Amino acid sequence: MSITTHLRARRTAAVLSVALLTTLLPAGTAAAATVRPSRLQQDADALRDASVTGLSARLETPHGFRTVRSGVGDIHTGRPVPADGYLRIGSTTKTFVATVLLQLAGEGRLSLTDTVDTWLPGVVRGHGNDGRRITLRQLLRHTSGLPDYIKDVVPEPGAAGYRHHRWTAYTPEQRVALALRHPPASPPGTRWEYSNTNYVLAGMVIKAVTGHSWEQEVRDRILRPLRLAHTLTPGNRPFLPGPHARNYQQFEPDGPMTDTTIAYLPFDGDADGSMISTAADTGRFFSALVRGKLLAPAQLAEMQRTVDIPDSHGGPPGTRAGLGLVWTPLSCGGGYWGHAGTGFGYVMWPAVAPDGRTTLTVSTHSRPGDNDTAVRQIRGVTDLADHALCAAQDGRDGPFGGRGPGGPPVRPGR
Repeated sequence: MSITTHLRARRTAAVLSVALLTTLLPAGTAAAATVRPSRLQQDADALRDASVTGLSARLETPHGFRTVRSGVGDIHTGRPVPADGYLRIGSTTKTFVATVLLQLAGEGRLSLTDTVDTWLPGVVRGHGNDGRRITLRQLLRHTSGLPDYIKDVVPEPGAAGYRHHRWTAYTPEQRVALALRHPPASPPGTRWEYSNTNYVLAGMVIKAVTGHSWEQEVRDRILRPLRLAHTLTPGNRPFLPGPHARNYQQFEPDGPMTDTTIAYLPFDGDADGSMISTAADTGRFFSALVRGKLLAPAQLAEMQRTVDIPDSHGGPPGTRAGLGLVWTPLSCGGGYWGHAGTGFGYVMWPAVAPDGRTTLTVSTHSRPGDNDTAVRQIRGVTDLADHALCAAQDGRDGPFGGRGPGGPPVRPGR
């Protein structure tokens, strides 16, 4: 897979893998340590066998939680993936940002029908892009038609380019200006087209409305009330706190794995994908969100009002996009909410059942350089989620045991 394909895949699809290294069991299930490997562990190991260097998957249900790990957290030392280490969450950041904007809408401080120009007058102009014609709802749903700035901040694809440019920091205004050098992907409101520029602008709107950065509003409105002490808004600080696994990007087929644990600040530093969290904190956030603890019913319903995502963009057939939230169908019926996040060398795949009582967070710590391997890894991720959530939903063998139904075949997402 070329680096261009990786960039297109950057923030709406995911890749995973897991190998049996350790298992955390909920209280009262110590005896389970002697039984055969669970389906969850088997699916994790299958991801490891699909060439993911290391991964973890945390499943939490009303009966407790389990974390399985596979592969290694460092390919040089062989140390295991931490059981609940810090993770870059990439575009999962967008769900936090969308939640804040919807809270502001619920407070009457803005309307989703407001245009971008209402709050950022004159900012979106150029090459046919016009903020007077784009609403805040369209930003959050990726139907604005705005071009994505991502391709403009990787001037030298490859390992050398990553190392040379990873320290370069852009302001939100600079990111938007880069995007506006290109014509719109489509007229506003006509179709879904993923663009990170939308959420850079959403972060700017939050500041225009509140007088505070989007990071401060996320901390005050979400992280502190939910006591998510291990979820961070690092801005342009590029280092992961410990413990953490190392991330690895293969920039070309059959090429070496490059350590990309240090953030690539050109696209890891803003409201579209800069946050750091843990699997436990991420699950707690999504559970609280869909259970109505962060949004009033009207705003949650708005967030969960979805449009079709074209099959050409990758995820499982029937995947739909809301406002900072994505609906993925299950092979056993129903589906789950979440929002994947990716970057150089990592994938984050959170999932929560509609009632908020079951959450799954999968994180992988490498990305391949060829398309065939990427397809296998993505299929492994979506199969793992499908099996785990179907088993929890149907009660077959319990969430910590064996046989879920097979997941549908999928194409790699973007």
